[in-house]
Order: sequence, then structure tokens, then C-alpha cells
Amino acid sequence: MIKMKVLFLCTHNSARSQIAEGLLRAMYGDRFESLSAGTEVTKVNPYVTKSMAEIGIDLSSHRSKHLNEFINEHFDYVVTVCDNAKEACPYFPNAKKRLHHSFSDPSKFTGTEEEILLGVAKVREEIKLWIEENFGDKP
Repeated sequence: MIKMKVLFLCTHNSARSQIAEGLLRAMYGDRFESLSAGTEVTKVNPYVTKSMAEIGIDLSSHRSKHLNEFINEHFDYVVTVCDNAKEACPYFPNAKKRLHHSFSDPSKFTGTEEEILLGVAKVREEIKLWIEENFGDKP
């Protein structure tokens, strides 16, 4: 079976797009190839790595990637998960379909480690629900 190819984009490819990539792969990896990138390159947020590990998804080998790494690839879906990425990347030449949903930015969370992890887990669960609603019924 040929997998549909999905690219998740956010600003730094450090949190929301990494979460979405990991979740789609874990939930529907039999039907989708999941990738992520950003309009800028930083590093994967350690709280995101820890939060995803709590649900059995290992992001420890992930790195932040720039969208130019994928600009010539063909995608069934390009999904922006923050408003900044949507504005910075209004056109992706080889995308069949664009989707957008803005989620809170975990890099902006403050407080104790426990408070930050609770915030990241909330965003993770919001992204999981959005993925179920948008990709769960796709062949």
C-alpha cells in the first residue's frame, strides 16, 4: 500500500510540528508517512521529548529541520500548526492539500517543570484529537 505523505510545519520545528509528526506516525503510520520542519531551525524542545516519551513515543533522535529540506518533495498534505508558519509559508509548491490549525506554543510556557509538562501534555492531547478528526478516516 502506498502511504500518503504529510509534512507538519511550525516556526522552529521544536514542539508542535514534532508532536504532530510523532503522533501521526504512532497512530496511523500504516497509512501515512509523517515528517516535520520549520521556517527556522533550532532544537527539539526537551519538554516535548519528555512529554512524548510519557505516552511511548520516542523523539530523542529527532532534530529540527528547515522546510527547504523538503521544498522539492511531493506531499499529500502540508499542515501548518501555528499562525506564524502559515504566514511565512503561504505556498508549498508540491502539496496536494493544505491544512491549518494553530496550537499553543510550548516554548512560551513558564513555571515549574511540572507546570510546563502539564501545558505540553495539554497541547499534545489537542494535537492528537485534531489528528484523529482529520486523518483517522482517511484510507
